[in-house]
Formats: sequence, C-alpha cells, structure tokens
Amino acid sequence: MKTIITGGAGFIGSNAAARYLRGGHQVIVVDNLSREGSYKNLQWLRSQGSLEFVQLDIREGGELARLFHQHGDADQVLHLAGQVAVTTSVISPREDFEVNALGTFNVLEAMREASITAPLIYSSTNKVYGEMNDVGAVERSGRYQYQSLPQGVAEDRNLDFHSPYGCSKGAADQYVIDYHRIYGLRTVVFRQSCIYGYRQFGAEDQGWVAWFMIASRLGRPITVYGDGKQVRDVLFIDDLLDAYDAAFAATNVAGRVYNIGGGPSNVLSLLELLAYIEKRQNRKLPHDVAGWRPGDQKVFVSDIRRAQTELGWTPKIGCSKGLDLLYDWVSQNQGLFLEPAPVLA
Repeated sequence: MKTIITGGAGFIGSNAAARYLRGGHQVIVVDNLSREGSYKNLQWLRSQGSLEFVQLDIREGGELARLFHQHGDADQVLHLAGQVAVTTSVISPREDFEVNALGTFNVLEAMREASITAPLIYSSTNKVYGEMNDVGAVERSGRYQYQSLPQGVAEDRNLDFHSPYGCSKGAADQYVIDYHRIYGLRTVVFRQSCIYGYRQFGAEDQGWVAWFMIASRLGRPITVYGDGKQVRDVLFIDDLLDAYDAAFAATNVAGRVYNIGGGPSNVLSLLELLAYIEKRQNRKLPHDVAGWRPGDQKVFVSDIRRAQTELGWTPKIGCSKGLDLLYDWVSQNQGLFLEPAPVLA
C-alpha cells in the first residue's frame, strides 16, 4: 500500500510512518522539519523501510498539489501536519491560521484536484469544544471532574472555538467534513485528546506528559500553569495508531467525526503526573507555578463510545503502563534530547 503522511516526521507522524514501513507500505512523508526533534525522527525513519521524504510546507498549495497528483494512486492519507500549541497561536495568530486552516484546505484541494479516492484521516483536537464552562467542573480528590458527564464529551457537543488555535483547527475540522459532503472525499475527523508516547520531543507549550519527564531527567525548569488539578484523558501512541488502522479499514465512516482519547478509564492530572515522576526518581520535583493559559479546560475527557461501536476500537494500554513505557523510553534515550539535530543528506 502507498501511504501519504503530512507531518510525518513529527511525534505521531513518525510513529505512524514506522508502523506502515514495517508493514511493507510505501510511505511518503511530507514535513517542513520545523518542529523540534523532526530531524532526528526522520533520520530514525530512514532505517525503517521504503521511505520517500519530501521537505514541503503545507502552506505551499501549488507544490502540494503537484505532489498529490504525482501520488494519485495513494491508498491512504494521514493529515497530521499543523501548528500544535495554543500559546504559539496567541503570539502568532496569522501563522497559526495559515498552517492549520489554509494548510488543511490545501491538502483537501490537492486531493480533490488529483481525484484521489483514498480515505483521509485528519488529526483535529478536543480544543474545538472550548472551555465548556456551562458543563461545570468540580474538584474531587485533588483533581477536576465533570459534574454531569460520566462518559465524557460526545461528538454531538456544540463546538465553541476558544483561542486562535481552537479557531484554526476547528475551521479545518469543518472543512474536512464538508469536503466529504460536497465533493465526496472519503474524509474522517479524529478529535484527539492528549496523546503521548515514544519519540515525543515535548515542549513546555505542547506535549506536557513527555515534557515533564524530559525536563525532570535533564534538570530543566518545569512550570505548572493553573493549579495543576487540570485533568485530561491520555492515550498512548500505539492505541492511537490502532484507531487510525481501524478507521482506514472501516466502511461507511466517510464524513464521520470521532473523539479519540483514553476515555474515562485513563485520566491524569498535572499534579498526578508530577507525583508519578517523583516516585520514579525517588525525589521531590521542583517546579514553578504560573497563571492559567488562554482557553485551558479544567477537565477534558473524551466519550469514546462512538469509536468503540463504529470502529471496533478501544484503548489497550492503560495509563499506568503507558507512563512506564514513556518514562523508560525517555530514560534510555536521554542523549536524544541533548545532541544537536543530525545533518541530513
């Protein structure tokens, strides 16, 4: 099979590319290599199988269209490229819009103009639901919980974009759905919650699970924004890849939206993650405290029952096991976070 992955040298993209390469796929990775760690991920991917790498920014619509025309026989497309941080979107809203909204539009247009019939999965975000202040969060046992959503947030929840990032990802989300309705593209939207796992070069403004672990190992400063009782449902990377596979293999899912996360059984607060790291390192972990960031949800938990019913998918790696897997990987690969990016031919 031939698989195109935009953002294929990023955290999720490189894991997906490696899985497909190991499965014998021809994989075309499209990436502008702007993200920290992307050079290192690409170097690693080149040892995994039949990889074609194209250094390209998805804002370059003409070049993207030529690429998709060249690979009009693609069997599946994963659109993962994007600007990924709320804080960056507040500082640079135009760039955020151009990458997430215009970039996704360019991908859709490239597929339409090339008459590609392959399914496309778009990596959206839980941030399209906004702060959800109307739901009500209560504090129980040192963490926030929904007052009245025991299964989490379902896909029929009204969208309420809050922050430039929420707006750009939400606009793209809706374009992806509409390109199925209007043009018949076989598009699927995954509104992803907190994904974590191998090859995640986390940063302070995005990828908090990996960032806390990396910073703790390297002695870098850690800042907790808000009170640290914020809760997310966390999903290990291998489970997300299983969800991608299930959606690609499914029939009659074009135009559908799925909330993809760990669900109510796999929730974690910032303070609980710090406590986990302290236990692993057998020491207190110093950290600073700062104010709440724009659009930060006190709690987000995905209702994953639609994906379970329609895709036959459910997370297999529980939170405690997943944290152990990531912590061990960070510990064993500590040099990756210190060495300079490789020079690639």
